Amino acid sequence: MSLSVVYTRANQGVDAPLVTVETHLSNGLPSLSMVGLPETAVKESRERVRSAIINAGLEFPARRITINLAPADIPKSGGRYDLAIALSILAASEQIAARRLESTEILGELALSGEIRRVQGVVPAIIAARGNTREVLIPADNAAEAAVVKGARCYGASTLVQACQHFGAGAGLEPMPAASLSHNKQGRTVASPLSAISGQQHAKRALVISAAGGHNLLMVGPPGTGKTLLANALPKLLPTLPEDSSLEVAAIRSVAGHPVEAAQWGEPPFRAPHHSASSAAIVGGGRSLNPGEVTLAHAGVLFLDELTEFKRHVLESMREPLEAGHITISRADYRVTFPSDFLLVCAMNPCPCGYYGDSERQCSCTPDRIARYLEKISGPLLDRIDLHVEVARLSYQELMQRNTHTEPEAGLDVTLQQIERCRRLQLARAGCLNARLNARQLHDICPLSAGCDALLKKVVEKMKLSARACHRLIKLARTIADLDGRAEIETQDIAEAASYRGLSLRGLGSPHAAPAPSVAPPAR
Repeated sequence: MSLSVVYTRANQGVDAPLVTVETHLSNGLPSLSMVGLPETAVKESRERVRSAIINAGLEFPARRITINLAPADIPKSGGRYDLAIALSILAASEQIAARRLESTEILGELALSGEIRRVQGVVPAIIAARGNTREVLIPADNAAEAAVVKGARCYGASTLVQACQHFGAGAGLEPMPAASLSHNKQGRTVASPLSAISGQQHAKRALVISAAGGHNLLMVGPPGTGKTLLANALPKLLPTLPEDSSLEVAAIRSVAGHPVEAAQWGEPPFRAPHHSASSAAIVGGGRSLNPGEVTLAHAGVLFLDELTEFKRHVLESMREPLEAGHITISRADYRVTFPSDFLLVCAMNPCPCGYYGDSERQCSCTPDRIARYLEKISGPLLDRIDLHVEVARLSYQELMQRNTHTEPEAGLDVTLQQIERCRRLQLARAGCLNARLNARQLHDICPLSAGCDALLKKVVEKMKLSARACHRLIKLARTIADLDGRAEIETQDIAEAASYRGLSLRGLGSPHAAPAPSVAPPAR
């Protein structure tokens, strides 16, 4: 037999397209040529494969070897094809039997010694192979990732010799055991974790609304007022992820080369990149088109602390994923789409010194300096953030107060079960959270009474809201009504939603700033 066919998987975003490794041995001077759009790392596999085969005690054929990686229109990169190429050469030279090769997909990078090293993107490849009812042979070091994919039949090999024995006449390798996946319910059956935070009732209420409807949140206040503490509490308010979302998060982590552990199953991701991060680090890209922070935060929370310290073009690059829920990165010959449906939480100081409007310390910034400081945050970006909250300094009494009451704080009697119930209501009604409602769904799901319409008109005219901001305010009111158990939106819901738009960043430092509209949230 001088021709063999082995199946493997490429890595293209969070997808894993099928790649067929065709190896042909022919007469002629000994050589190895590889076709099918291989990149440099794949071309270098010829030397890794040759050394691995020889050091495994097998024979590298002294013939003309032609390897085709099909289809040719898919770019191939990395060392993930090494093991498939080596086994295809051994099968073509009849050193191993072709038994089970046609029903198995193979991934793994080879060391010169014949050891098999772990590769990235194993989870999407296993999911795709499971859909085609094929077995998967992967590096033993990828066992933890393989264990989270239910219903897949995976085998792990540590060396090329073990892989060859698996396709021999013996029993072969034992299937990898599946992990016992269960959501981590610890700490999710009690009252809101915000009860441990002193004061900041308005900000806590905003976090509950954000978690219930998937609304983006901006917190503005002096240093040390608890903005980061509040943001870190938000993931604890989110319900555990369903099966499909958990698997998608695992696939993203696998593609990015991050550990995939059963202990993290069902936990919403929480990402907090440093403000020095580049555009490629935030939205994805680079030489290998790796996922960025907006994708790593998919189905979870992306926290941008010190928002104004991020470069303006970095912040502007987030506008598309915030609106669409995915990010498409294009290159000259192909494009990759990553999911990026995340909840954005931002925190910033009101001015460069941090103390504009502070009741205790005087601001030392001029209006021009404040204006330059805020220029990095564009109006279109602010339009995509539903909740704007001021986090003021606490008094000493509020800061040192201990919660000795057995009853929940006023306005925070919303348990995690109630947030989950609110989310289930939205998903059953529209198939998405309120923050993701489109224009048609908004018209059908959020009808406004005459009183609500009149109040909304007043808010839009006084605050000069854009059409997008107006629609987002209605969505926010719908979430408030859902959270409080009202079937229809009422004027108090519009009023509370408008109160979260009353913070005018553009008016900071300006003596002519327009006042916020005279609406306020209902007492709670």
